[in-house]
Amino acid sequence: MKKIVALVPMRHHSQRVPGKNYRPLAGKPLYQYIIETLLVVPQIDEILVDTDSPPVMDGLREHFPAVRVIERPEHLRADDVPMNEILAYDMSQAEADFYLQTHSTNPLLQPQTVSRAIETFLAQYPGRDSLFGVTRLQTRLYDQLGRAINHNPAILLQTQDLPPVYEENSCIYIFTRENLLARRNRIGERPLMFEIDPAEAWDIDEELDFAIVDFLMSRGKTG
Repeated sequence: MKKIVALVPMRHHSQRVPGKNYRPLAGKPLYQYIIETLLVVPQIDEILVDTDSPPVMDGLREHFPAVRVIERPEHLRADDVPMNEILAYDMSQAEADFYLQTHSTNPLLQPQTVSRAIETFLAQYPGRDSLFGVTRLQTRLYDQLGRAINHNPAILLQTQDLPPVYEENSCIYIFTRENLLARRNRIGERPLMFEIDPAEAWDIDEELDFAIVDFLMSRGKTG
């Protein structure tokens, strides 16, 4: 069996949504949702959380003793430190055949989706050297100069008939140590795009995202 380690970086400071990683969402801290999801994915052997946040560290040690907590070194804490440098450090702390990275800001991601992503990737490796989550878009897109990207403005197709384009949604990445260190990138030369339903792919990046996901989760609990 291949060993898979899940990496979940969580910064204490957040520029756009203050304290989001440990802020209450539908009754519990945001970070707890992704941890609960990963803990029930059968293919994941270990979960490693890299953080400089005392509330996150304390909460994980109290409620999730199976999770390995790594205190982020000072030199990796600045806002402008690339995520791939943080991941390179995290990989040095845990040996694995493959690494799966996600974020605490993806609280709607489901265990069966993560499990399916792993199975899909392993079935195509080494032909595909990495995997990343995407969301399908079928809407009329333009570049900054007003040029149509994915459609002909003279032919007004229904949006459902447009050729799809795909947005990297940051929900799931699967990669090897060798690929990330060689390319300083989670996405390899022969990546596999893994489509995730938009209902699961919310990434909390703005206050509006937090409010929407809180509403959806609260409604789900009471519905």
